Parts: sequence; structure tokens; C-alpha cells
Amino acid sequence: MPGSAVLRFSDPDKYGAFVRGTKAEVTVTKPGLFEAKLIRVDLHRLWMQRYSETLPRIAHFDHIPGRAFFMFETHAGPAMLVDGAETPPGSVMRHPERYSAFLRSLGPSQFASMSLPIGDMQDLGATMAGCDLTPPREPLHCIPAPAAIQRLQSLHAAAGDLAEHAPRVIACPEAARGLEQALIGALVDCIGPDSSLAVPANAGHATVMKKFFAILEEGPDRVVHLTEMCRRIGVSRRLLSACCNKALGMGPYHYLRLRQMHLARRGLLMADAAATTVTEVATAHGFWELGRFAVAYRALFGESPSATLRTPPGSGGDAAALANFSLQAQFA
Repeated sequence: MPGSAVLRFSDPDKYGAFVRGTKAEVTVTKPGLFEAKLIRVDLHRLWMQRYSETLPRIAHFDHIPGRAFFMFETHAGPAMLVDGAETPPGSVMRHPERYSAFLRSLGPSQFASMSLPIGDMQDLGATMAGCDLTPPREPLHCIPAPAAIQRLQSLHAAAGDLAEHAPRVIACPEAARGLEQALIGALVDCIGPDSSLAVPANAGHATVMKKFFAILEEGPDRVVHLTEMCRRIGVSRRLLSACCNKALGMGPYHYLRLRQMHLARRGLLMADAAATTVTEVATAHGFWELGRFAVAYRALFGESPSATLRTPPGSGGDAAALANFSLQAQFA
């Protein structure tokens, strides 16, 4: 059934959990108030999403199998980089099936995604484009004619406006079918044979970063140290630093410490303030100098660790649970 939801978040973890069809882990990289808006629209076969974020961040995403994913910016703004490769302005990125990568923004960002079953893309390639539109083996940036990308951006924005102001239109099956066909036609015009292609060239670094994230994913709540990371990947600290600086915009030590800070915040939010202390949570996440931890924590999140610990469990973002989207459904 067609449907839509407009969701707002201040918690990066909850934001990442509601991205459709993708397992996403979001790490904010600059101090300040993080706010994100996510518009999700499910038509009959097409899933589309619109993202708006107030702070630079690193997001690791891992797509579900069986669907072809596409991404493009909706407004001009600071650069966005995928595994360290900057996305060309006015481009549509085609992702390989089950694509896993780091998406880094350099400032406030607004972008969009679309996905269709791979079988539908094969049919579209044969009937509409006259070329193979199955997911590529390596990520591709399609650079369409300006009129083509403008039409796609305009239709995508119109669908987002309907989700915000007239969701009943999207819920109507016939209206949703017409909107879906218009969006698919605009997408094919952007990725068909008339577009030029650019292939990001970081295969070696991307392999190292896949191993890097796989180790983090093995224990998402566990502190991982740099020496362990280098040993398990089988690379020198120098090579890992080069790969991380390209993909993440920072060295591995800085990223791991930033990740530990976010894990500590998650631990404080989930803890029972009557039975847990800030010291217990901080030391469990590798912070032994409690004064420095408190200063760094306040600078990054805008409040003290004790204030976070006192936050009622589940506050901030639970309105998303009313959106009638099942978290399990996005992985089906």
C-alpha cells in the first residue's frame, strides 16, 4: 500500500534506524544541535526518501539486497563524499547491489534517494532506456543534461510536499501510480545512455574501509582501539590513517574516539539514572580522565553527561513510532 511519513530527529541513532532499506550508522562530527528531517514515501514499487541535516556527519550505510539504489543532492551546498570521492554537482549516483560505504557531509546537507526492485530496473533498461540498468559492479556517477536532473529534483520535491501537506493523495493507489511513473521516467532520463559517467577510483582504500567498519560492526557497543584495528585489518597505522583521512576526513584515532563519545551518550540515554553513574558509563567506554571527558562531551553535545543521564528513557524522536512504518519491514 502507498504511504508516507515525515519524521524529525535530534538523535542520530534514531535517525539512522528509520532510513528505509538501509542499515545506517550516523556519527555527527561537529559540535552543535543536530536536527534531521526524513521524508519517506512508499509508492507501489518505488521507495523514495528526502533528507535534511543541520550538521556535518559521517554515515556508514549498508543496503538491503534485491533493490537498485540511487542518490542525488536536492539543493546546492557543501560537498558530500562517498568513501572520500566527492559527488559531482548535478549527478545521480548509481549504487551496486548491497552497497556498503561511508557517506560524509561537510556541512548542512539536503539530498534524496530512490530505489526499485532490480527486476524492475532490468525491465526499464530493456523497454525505456535501451541499455542495461541493473546495479553496476562499482558505484557510478551519472551526469545528465541539466533539464533532466532539474525535472527529477522537481518531481521528487513535489512528492515530498505531498507527504508533508497532502498525504492522502499519496495514499490513493491511482494517484500514487501516476506519481510513481512520472518519477521513474525522470530517473531513467537521468541515468540512461545520454548521461555521461564518472567512476570513483578508490577501490584499494574502499576495501580497507570495509574491513574497518566490519570490525566495528562485530561489536557495535564495544570500544575498539587503534592497535587492534591495524592488527586485524593487516595494515600499517600509516596506511589506515591515509584511508581514514580520505574516507572520513579524519584519522582513525580521532574517528574511534568520536565513536566512543557517541557510544557513551547512547549508554547514558539508555541507563537507569537511579542505578548508574556517569563514571561507570564513561569508563566502560574507555574514558578515564573524567574531567576531560565531561568538557569534551559538553562541547560535542551541548549538555553535561549528567544531564543526559537524567533524560527520561525514550524521549526525543519517539513520534517516529507513530509513522506506521515497521522497522522490520525495511529489511524484508
